[in-house]
Amino acid sequence: MSTTETRTAWRIAGKGYEFCNCQPGCTCNFNGFPTSPDGSCKAAVVNQITSGHCGDVDLAGVTTLAILDWPKAIHDGGGKAVMVAPPAVTDEQLGALAQIYTGQLGGMPWEILGTTFEVAGVVRADIDVDEDGMHSGFRVEGVGEARGTTLKNPVTGEDHLVSIVLNQGFIWKQGDCGQGTFEVEAEGIHMSFKDSNWILYDFDWTNQN
Repeated sequence: MSTTETRTAWRIAGKGYEFCNCQPGCTCNFNGFPTSPDGSCKAAVVNQITSGHCGDVDLAGVTTLAILDWPKAIHDGGGKAVMVAPPAVTDEQLGALAQIYTGQLGGMPWEILGTTFEVAGVVRADIDVDEDGMHSGFRVEGVGEARGTTLKNPVTGEDHLVSIVLNQGFIWKQGDCGQGTFEVEAEGIHMSFKDSNWILYDFDWTNQN
């Protein structure tokens, strides 16, 4: 991009449903390295966009699923990603989101994350999100599903509600942490994990800071 070009302004805000293969709490967020058994980072993340735009493209009401597969820590790169978008999402909306998520337009967190993976494909399928706080989940016909729950008190078995606050977090500032089970498969990527990390968070991302 030359200095005379102006980046398209974008902003998206909403709710994130993040399932990954780390131990609950996902210390990648503050120590940089996965706590998965093999040191990889494998995740299925739904973004429900409640408000947003990219230039004059309205993105409010769009829900996407990203299937993300890194062989090591995210910052080590070498990852692959599949984007799932409902058929109702227009090609214009999908194109705008593709530019955002691959970091082409700048703005955190995608100007960093977008450099760590290659896009393996795009799948068109409806995403059914079950919104129920820490018991939320999602299902995508032909792709897979996920279900979250709370952490449990190891003595009593009762719900153990835990939040992580990251004052300098660039993906989220506060994440409600639980344990989740998920299995997804698309474009040659398959992952299946039980009682691993799941985080519910609000996001507000833009390239206009």
